[in-house]
Amino acid sequence: MATVNLTAQTFAQTVEDGITFVDFWAAWCGPCRNFAPVFEKASDDHPDITFGKVDTESEQQLAADFRITSIPTLMVFRDGIRVFSQPGALRGPQLEQLIQGARDLDMDDVRRQLADNPTP
Repeated sequence: MATVNLTAQTFAQTVEDGITFVDFWAAWCGPCRNFAPVFEKASDDHPDITFGKVDTESEQQLAADFRITSIPTLMVFRDGIRVFSQPGALRGPQLEQLIQGARDLDMDDVRRQLADNPTP
């Protein structure tokens, strides 16, 4: 599956169901350009997962909403819940490990933890 470009209008609906990996990037960012083929390969290798990209230059408000201060930043959502967020480019094996971790999450446990520890 090819990566999809995400915008403020499409973001929430895209991350709502299943597993979604989101790469916040910009064209001028060298590490972003280096990470792009790794991200694209993962999207081809895992067609059951959505891989989206947010261009922080054209989607400045969306980047601000997520407090993006360093790019690339990778976020993982599962069923609309952000379960991972980290700046920095990953190598292929690291991304594969993260994909497996997202697959293995017990979402009932994640929801229980969120209910027990609400964010102020």
